[in-house]
Order: sequence, then C-alpha cells, then structure tokens
Amino acid sequence: MTILVEHYVTDSIIEEKKKRGDELVLDGGFVVPKSKEADGFDAPDINFLGHSFRDYENGASERQQGVEEFYRMQHIHQTYDFVKKMRKEYGKLNKMEMSIWECCELLNNVVDDSDPDLDEPQIQHLLQTAEAIRRDYPDEDWLHLTALIHDLGKVLLLPEFGGLPQWAVVGDTFPVGCTFDSANIHHKYFKENPDTNNTKYSTKNGVYSEGCGLDNVLMSWGHDDYMYLVAKENGSTLPHAGLFIIRYHSFYPLHKAGTYTHLMNDEDKEDLKWLHVFNKYDLYSKSKVHVDVEQVKPYYISLINKYFPEKLRW
Repeated sequence: MTILVEHYVTDSIIEEKKKRGDELVLDGGFVVPKSKEADGFDAPDINFLGHSFRDYENGASERQQGVEEFYRMQHIHQTYDFVKKMRKEYGKLNKMEMSIWECCELLNNVVDDSDPDLDEPQIQHLLQTAEAIRRDYPDEDWLHLTALIHDLGKVLLLPEFGGLPQWAVVGDTFPVGCTFDSANIHHKYFKENPDTNNTKYSTKNGVYSEGCGLDNVLMSWGHDDYMYLVAKENGSTLPHAGLFIIRYHSFYPLHKAGTYTHLMNDEDKEDLKWLHVFNKYDLYSKSKVHVDVEQVKPYYISLINKYFPEKLRW
C-alpha cells in the first residue's frame, strides 16, 4: 500500500519532502490512491485482514469478542494502587539481564490479543514499523530504533517475567488517579473500577495539577511504561522524544482523541509531534509480508550499540 504520513515536526522537513514528492511504499497488498482533496495520500481504510483499523465496536473482526472482554478486564483492574504496586515491583529490574536484540528475539513468543489488526509474532510488527519509518525518515536513526523497541515490554506476558495477564500488559493506556475520560475504548466498563467511586480520583485533575507534565502522571500499567523504565534506568541515550514515544504510544485517548491535554507541559507538546509521526507507521505498517530479519539485523545492532549498553537489566 502507499501512504503519505503527516509530518508535524518541522516546516523544513515538510517542505523538503514536498519538493521530492516522497511517498512511503509498504508491502500490504493494496494501493491507497492519492487524495482528491489534499496534496497527499489517504491512509488506508482497512487492514490486511480486510477490516477497519482499530475496529472495536462493530464486530467486524473475528477477534472482536475477545478484544472487548480484554478491555472489560483491563478497565476493572487498572487502578491507581495497582499501578503503583506494579511500578514498584518491576522497577527493581531484577527479572533478567540481556541485550536489546536478545529481547527482540524473545518477543517472537508473544502475540497481542488486544490488537484487532495483528495476528503475527511481535518481532515482525517491530521490524515492519522500523523499516517503514527508516524509508521515510532516513536521517532520524533514533526514531528507527525507537520503532524497533517500542513494544519490547510485552515480554511481561512471558513466564520469565511473571506471566502477567494480557490486560496488565497490552491495549490502550490511560492515566490513573483522575477521572476516566469518555474517549477511552469501551469506557462503559470503568463503572466497575473501584477508583470511579473514589472522590480523590474521580475529578478531572484527580491527584494531579493542570500542566504538571505527563512524566508526573501514572499511566495504566503495561508494556509501554515497563519499556520506558527499562530504557531510562539502563541509561539509554535516546532523545526525550524517543522515551516519550515508548511510554505513550498506546495512549490513544491523547494522540488520537486529543483528551488529557490539560495534564501536559510544553515539553510534552513538542514530543507529541513526534508521537503523531510514529503512530501512523505503528498502525498502518502491519502486514502479512515479513521483513528479512537477517538482512536488516546489522543495521539495528549498530543503533542498539549507539544508544544502549551491551546488556540491560529487565
């Protein structure tokens, strides 16, 4: 398929791409025609399974029933106290010691039950996303690596990492400690979350203050926050925007619906521009066509060596 990704980052990048007439060509089996209303290309309406992307409501996917049950469980159990408990436990980083690439290979054992657009091993999604960004942003090597590692926290599903249930690892994320915005997928199930009836957590700001910055906000626990902690505590030299993408790439109520912005500070607003860029690739690059792992491995190993230590604590 052919996709033109919206570039929010700088005017110079946008103008340069317009001059070159660039387009991102992905292996998806169908072509997206040029938009009749804009100087660009429309994102696809359907995924490689033949369904609408992120279709959670219309029963279009055979996996729909399981996905809804997943969100029911997630919305009931992801409380402020639960998140604090998980961050304390997994913040110890005492589960394993391994390299980034070793973790990529370990992730081959994981399939995300919350994603209606993907039924492939996670390593392929990581490489598809990274390679797609690499073709359109060849000079932003930190973004290529961020794409490769953004889902590595899903190893939490494996027995070696405690074998957490899916609802504690994957799916859309959201702040805890304040009211659950209606933009959250399957919002109706939050009525069974104990925090809903706790006056301390049930206001717009909750335990936070307006403009406090997302670094000071507790997010529902999962692979995003875990990988963020791993990268940060192991001294990664990725720019702050890379860490922001890792921690908030599943925060769809923010970067898709535009909610919770009252908690952001100025740095968050700048980093969000890069997250918007990343998210297009993360969503629309999912394909049945596999990336040749051995062919691209040397390039990504070089980036890992640039931005991470040889071995990390997990």
